[in-house]
Amino acid sequence: MKSFLKKIVVILLEVECRIILAKYKPTIIAVTGSVGKTSTKDAIYTALTGTSSIPHSIRRNQKSFNSELGVPLTILGQDNAWGSLSGWLSILLSGLELIFLKEDYPKTLIVEVGADHPGDIKNIVRWIRPDVAVLTKISKVPVHIEFFPTPEALANEKSQLLVGVKKGGVAVLSADDEIVMAQKEKAVKAGASIVTFGIQKPLQQDILHGEKPVISKADVVASDIETVYRVEHGRNIPAGMKLMVSYKGVSAPLHLVHVLGLQHVYPVLGGIAVALARGISLEAVVKAFDNHEPPRGRMNILEGINGVTLIDDSYNASPDAMDQALAELAGLRTQGRKIAALGDMMELGKHSVPQHLRAGGIAKASADVLVVVGMRSKGIAQGALDAGMDPSRVHSFERSSEAADFLKSFVTPGDVVLVKGSQSIRMERVARALLKEGDRAKELLVRHDEEWLAKP
Repeated sequence: MKSFLKKIVVILLEVECRIILAKYKPTIIAVTGSVGKTSTKDAIYTALTGTSSIPHSIRRNQKSFNSELGVPLTILGQDNAWGSLSGWLSILLSGLELIFLKEDYPKTLIVEVGADHPGDIKNIVRWIRPDVAVLTKISKVPVHIEFFPTPEALANEKSQLLVGVKKGGVAVLSADDEIVMAQKEKAVKAGASIVTFGIQKPLQQDILHGEKPVISKADVVASDIETVYRVEHGRNIPAGMKLMVSYKGVSAPLHLVHVLGLQHVYPVLGGIAVALARGISLEAVVKAFDNHEPPRGRMNILEGINGVTLIDDSYNASPDAMDQALAELAGLRTQGRKIAALGDMMELGKHSVPQHLRAGGIAKASADVLVVVGMRSKGIAQGALDAGMDPSRVHSFERSSEAADFLKSFVTPGDVVLVKGSQSIRMERVARALLKEGDRAKELLVRHDEEWLAKP
C-alpha cells in the first residue's frame, strides 16, 4: 500500500513540477556522478550566491535529496514529509499555489540527481532538461552498483544527464576521470559547450628526474595544493588547505578552512567552472569561497575529546572515496597516532569482498591503528592483517556504538581519528562520541536531525 501511494505522489509531484518549470522557466543546473555530488552542488551554490546581487533567487537541493522525490521537493521548495500523508498533501497544495497564483520563484535551481536503479536519471532528465549539466567523478567500482550489471551500465545511466542538456547549454566535466571524458561526445551531440576541470599533479617519474609537473589539459586547473596547519600546545593541527586556481592564463589563490582532501578540491573546481561558464570572473568566484560552508560529514576537521583531531568523513563511503580519505590520513603530519575508524561500504554487489580487502591493505599503509565496524568491514581488517598489520592494532566491532565506546577511552592527546563508512553503518555515532563540543552535534555532524536520531 505504501509503495502504491508513493507512486501516486511521485506522479502528481512530477506533473506539478513540469507545469511550474514551464511557467517560471528557471535556469537549471543539474549535478550527478558517483563521488562528490552533494559537495559539488554546495560549491556551485557558494560560487553563484557569493557573486550574485540577488542570492535569494538561487535554490539548491536540501542536504543530499536527489531521488525521484528529492528533485521535485527542490523545485517546490519543500521539506521531505517522510511518512506523513498530511505532509505530502500539504506539499501538493503548495505546488498548486505556485501554478495558479503569481509567486516569486528562484531564477536558478541547483539540482543534485542520483541513480540507485537503471532509468533513474533518464526518467528525471526527460522533464527537467538542464541548462548546465555537471558530471563529477564516475568510479570504476562505484557505490550503488549492485542494481546495475556492470560499472559501464552505471556510467551510461549517469551520462544521461549530458544527453538531456538543452541545446546551447553547458556540460561541466571532470577532466581527470577517463570514464567521464568518454561521455563527452554525448554532450557535444546534444549541442552543449564543454568546460572541464582538473588538478595539476606531478607524476612520480617527473619527480625522480627533476622534471616539471605535467600540466592538466582541463580548462579550470588547481595546483600547489597544500595542507595548512596551526600549532597548538606544540602540536601540528590540520586547519584546512590552500591552492592556486587557474583559468585562461589567470590564476588566483584559494583557501578552504576546516576541511581536507581532494574530495573538496574537485567539487570547488566544479563550482568555479559553472560560475565561469556563466560569465563570472575568476577573481570574483574565488573570493566567494571565503564564506564557503562545505557539507557535513565530508572530511571535516573537528576538535575532538582529549586533545584529539577528528576527521569526520562519516556521511558515506565508496572505494574511491575510501582511498582518498586514507591517502589524506597517510599524508598528515601528526605527533600522535593515526587511527582509521572504518565502517562497511554498502551497495557494491559482487565487488564488495575484494574492495573491502583492498581497503584494508591501504589502511595498513595509512594508519597506526585500525578500527572496523560491521560485517563487511571484517574484510578491511583481514586485508590489513594480510598486508602485515600487527593484530594488536586491529579492532573489530559489530556496531558503531561499540566502536564509539572503545575509542572514547582509547584515544590520547595528539591522535588523529578518521571516521568513515556508509550511511547504514551510522559512523556518525563514532564521530559524536569523539566530538569535543557534543552540544553542537546537530550543527557539526550529519544525521543528527530528529528523523535520523529516532532510527535504531
